[in-house]
Amino acid sequence: MRAVLNLFVFLAMSVAVGCGTGKSTAPPSFEAGESQLEVIEHHRRIPTDDHWWNVRGPEMGWMHRHVQQIFPTVAVHRSGPVRELDYSLDARIAAAVIDTPDGPMSFAELLRSDVSTTLGVVILHEGKVVFEDYPRMRDYEKVMYWSVSKVLTGTLTRILEERGEIDVSMPVEHYVPRLADSVHAGTTIENLLDMATGVDCEDNYEDPESCYYLYSEAIGDNLRDGDSPDDPYEFLATVDIERTGEQGTKHVYSGATNFILMWVLEQVTGHTYPDLLTREIWQHIGAESDAAVIAYRYGIPLSHGGFISRMRDLARFGLLYTPSWRVVADRQVISDEHMAAILRGGRPGLRNSRYMWGDLDENGWLSHGGWGGQGLFVHPEKDLVAVFTSYMKEDFSEVNLEQAVLRALNEVFVGVD
Repeated sequence: MRAVLNLFVFLAMSVAVGCGTGKSTAPPSFEAGESQLEVIEHHRRIPTDDHWWNVRGPEMGWMHRHVQQIFPTVAVHRSGPVRELDYSLDARIAAAVIDTPDGPMSFAELLRSDVSTTLGVVILHEGKVVFEDYPRMRDYEKVMYWSVSKVLTGTLTRILEERGEIDVSMPVEHYVPRLADSVHAGTTIENLLDMATGVDCEDNYEDPESCYYLYSEAIGDNLRDGDSPDDPYEFLATVDIERTGEQGTKHVYSGATNFILMWVLEQVTGHTYPDLLTREIWQHIGAESDAAVIAYRYGIPLSHGGFISRMRDLARFGLLYTPSWRVVADRQVISDEHMAAILRGGRPGLRNSRYMWGDLDENGWLSHGGWGGQGLFVHPEKDLVAVFTSYMKEDFSEVNLEQAVLRALNEVFVGVD
């Protein structure tokens, strides 16, 4: 059955893949969107008594594609000519068979089926687009990547470290004097990078008295009331909690930790975080479009989950971590030493990656996922980049897109099931 299915998909790939088949450097065609009255109805469905990102189903997908018309954002600017991506579509990816609750399906068929909530998938091999499909979005739309955003903060930190502008062994108050009398004082930059601060500010949207709940109110990523902290800088400098463990010994996932790292970057350089992304990354990758960072209050960027861009542009960023970086950049943004530091893995007892990457798995994939079904995957040895985005169904019954992407790529390129 699998052999027949593979043959069928190979012959029908131009139909199954949709966007990208035989694609040249010609501008993408413009597809009609929804009416303004429909847009108004979407906005009326944004909850006011719950976290907006807790919405499920197709409405969640709509919000992932329209964040910039829902909330304030700060621009991350592109520069120079667009570095066009060549296409060399690989039928093996479309034909890879994925097991689903409805039986085996080809990867291409799965993405457009009712068991999937895929918005888009872009896969690059050796700097060329080998698979691209946008089942529930338009290819030029900008989508929210949630926690994938954390990688950008880690990337900037390493770039400044290599210039000697940041010493990761130094305590945070060396760069941010405002934290000298806070619970974070003494925490090294290295332990911020590894989310091993020993301070209990773990992601928590359930306990209204927890550090993270109040932090998320301060930055605007949570429901606010009259008693909510005014801004995250002041909150993190004055929060009345105790250090609960020895730093450098336990990984505790926290967006607040990523924000403090962003604060360090801003203090060291004198630039805002979006301007740093512009200066150090986005101006150097031949991006198709400006990107953005969500900024709920006072223009303060949500560094740990607010990055927004076209999917091909995030794939261009991923290429910086591969041997094909020259496809998009005139200079090596991610040094050989930077890559070596990541691929050596993390410290014992902590996460097995460095510089805010989420995982380094046994098959060589460097990755970070995001809330609701986003991901950036890079395989430096195989020169692969995958970017994907989706959303959650009301009953969470969607096929996991991350697992499907990895299944297809491991089968085709890595040689494992």
